[in-house]
Amino acid sequence: MKKFLPILLLAFVSLFIFSCDDNSNDNPTYQDNDTYSQMRDVTGTFNAANSYAFTQGINIQSTDVVLVYRFLGDSWQLIPKMMYLPNATGMPTNREFQYNFVFSSQNVQISVDDENFNLSTGLTSAEATQYLTNQKFRIVLVPASSGKTNIDYNDYNAVVKYYNLDESKVIETKVSK
Repeated sequence: MKKFLPILLLAFVSLFIFSCDDNSNDNPTYQDNDTYSQMRDVTGTFNAANSYAFTQGINIQSTDVVLVYRFLGDSWQLIPKMMYLPNATGMPTNREFQYNFVFSSQNVQISVDDENFNLSTGLTSAEATQYLTNQKFRIVLVPASSGKTNIDYNDYNAVVKYYNLDESKVIETKVSK
């Protein structure tokens, strides 16, 4: 009986050790409860006066994710995005530039970068209107997830659905410079 009692006690204690495991395999994704997904539209014109960039204020934790999409008239395209312009009479050849952004916990700066020609003289007026004037961007702030997600951030509609974002509550800002 003296040998049986320690074994029984060990079995009893091990039952509680395994039942107190907080790691559930039912939901492997991490839930961030202190970050709320938000969206903000910002419209601005890129020009030499603003160095082909404009800034929008935000307020996020350093661990959150910032996504920026450019409006194409009927859909949203994730940036950074390289743009390759067709050759035009009287313009440089092989023209390209990139819509890009950088962010901190207080600001998102959207810019036209890596151009291989002078933007002020290397675009036709139609191209300047299409690519630089009144460009609309949607800034989407989402919680960073330490769990594995299968979301394709290139697919704007998948992001809206996954984070349950309400497009009717998007704040719109016009940047002037």
